[in-house]
Amino acid sequence: MSKVVVMDHPLIQHKIGIMRMKETSTKEFRDLVSEVAMLITYEATRELPLADKEIETPLTKTVVKEIAGKKLCVVPILRAGLQLSEGMLRLIPNAKVGFIGMYRNEETLEPVEYFCKLPKDAADRDIFLVDPMLATGGSCNAAISRLKARGITKIHFLCLIAAPEGVKAVQEAHPDVDIYVGALDERLNENGYILPGLGDAGDRIYGTK
Repeated sequence: MSKVVVMDHPLIQHKIGIMRMKETSTKEFRDLVSEVAMLITYEATRELPLADKEIETPLTKTVVKEIAGKKLCVVPILRAGLQLSEGMLRLIPNAKVGFIGMYRNEETLEPVEYFCKLPKDAADRDIFLVDPMLATGGSCNAAISRLKARGITKIHFLCLIAAPEGVKAVQEAHPDVDIYVGALDERLNENGYILPGLGDAGDRIYGTK
């Protein structure tokens, strides 16, 4: 079974608390998404494999560590995942970037895919799939399935807020995918929105309320 890591760092808890406030401005909300994404990325990359590399400092030769293999790829689920990816790329600027476009049918609550573009060597990389909210798990599961169909096996999912129902759905469908969550909330309401949540992340990021 995959692991679920819920962040307990005081900075993450503080910033997410501000994001939940309905009076938080679009600019402040957008900045906080990027900042929290960086902090979650720090934890999510903790177990990346390392390799030795010999270098020369201004004083002498020495052996340092570098990330082994084909490195990383960040894949935001459009549109709201874009702001998380911007924050992540500040921490891992050499990562490649792919995109999966999905929206939720508000009547069926099922995900509808409209776009997918990945690096050619994505199957050789650690993939960090990102979306602000993990509600029912439908979009996340559909995106993971699309990645696996492309031969990708090393997948990690990062989000700001998750509902227990969404975490359970992803674990059951994809038990090999680790989940990193900024905050685990109480439940979903009758419309499939997370409570207490923070509203529609995409609308709050881009000011399209």
